[in-house]
Amino acid sequence: MVKIDNIELGEFPLLLAPMEDVSDPPFRAVCKEYGADLMYTEFISSEGLIRDAMKSRQKLDIFDYEKPIGIQIFGGDEEAMAMSAKIVDTTNPDLLDINFGCPVKKVVCKGAGAAVLKDIDLMVRLTSACIKSTKLPVTVKTRLGWDNNSKNIEEVAERLQDIGVKAISIHGRTRQQLYKGDADWTLIGKIKNNPRIHIPIFGNGDIDTPQKALEYKNRYGVDGIMIGRAAIGYPWIFREIKHYINTGETLAPPTLTERLHACRKHLLGSVNWKGEKVGILEMRRHYASYLKGLSHVKEYRNRLVTTDNLTEINGILDEVEEHYSKDVQLV
Repeated sequence: MVKIDNIELGEFPLLLAPMEDVSDPPFRAVCKEYGADLMYTEFISSEGLIRDAMKSRQKLDIFDYEKPIGIQIFGGDEEAMAMSAKIVDTTNPDLLDINFGCPVKKVVCKGAGAAVLKDIDLMVRLTSACIKSTKLPVTVKTRLGWDNNSKNIEEVAERLQDIGVKAISIHGRTRQQLYKGDADWTLIGKIKNNPRIHIPIFGNGDIDTPQKALEYKNRYGVDGIMIGRAAIGYPWIFREIKHYINTGETLAPPTLTERLHACRKHLLGSVNWKGEKVGILEMRRHYASYLKGLSHVKEYRNRLVTTDNLTEINGILDEVEEHYSKDVQLV
């Protein structure tokens, strides 16, 4: 049984990665339905929380059906991180996660996210400030290092564990790589097998099939796997990985009905949470993934991303179901 502090996550948990502009409550609801064991909010700016910025505050929204769930914050100032941790405390998530891995320029330029990998002492101070300011278990998501010449994750893992971090998720790339090239899990496995390390270590990066999930589980010995991009428009990845690990069998892909059910649930959740105008607008980035594999679907997809009326969108999805249910081949 894998546990983060007192949170039980099962034998080999699958975590939904926190993804900016993706991991909102409507998306998380769909991933939870299909097997995500632990989820995180989009990362939240500590400075934004302190300023009471509307976007930052809205990202604190969590719901009972999502549990266990972690709220993730980022920042480069100890006082701001400590104050943010206290704010997070009031929303009663299961844990507080700190982002030391985001490679995006606008975050790094503020000395936050992956930028902190250049200064391990600062990382320790920021983390310690959060731990002292919250009653929640504190976890960290990070990368191998800033670049190929500074892969310092082994030292990072030991030092963070020593100050009280309860679990670490590691993306198998440096900041310099962004999301390019292959994720290298070698150091992740080395950390997991370090006799000094006793907290859960989760691997992240490039897991997009059940076969790869099982291979990396066995090869690197991690406690669980964090999945990000592979879950966008395909929340069934969690169910498929679990089934394959437990049985060695490959599940049939989701039916057209299942795809459209997930798409509609996501759409309705988006509209309910953000309002009709913004909810419809932000849903547009997901249609291509939900409809992937349907032949000649471009016409329907184009209509979906240019329509701003909920009734019309549901009508287009009805057309898709009627058109493709007769002879559908999803790949």
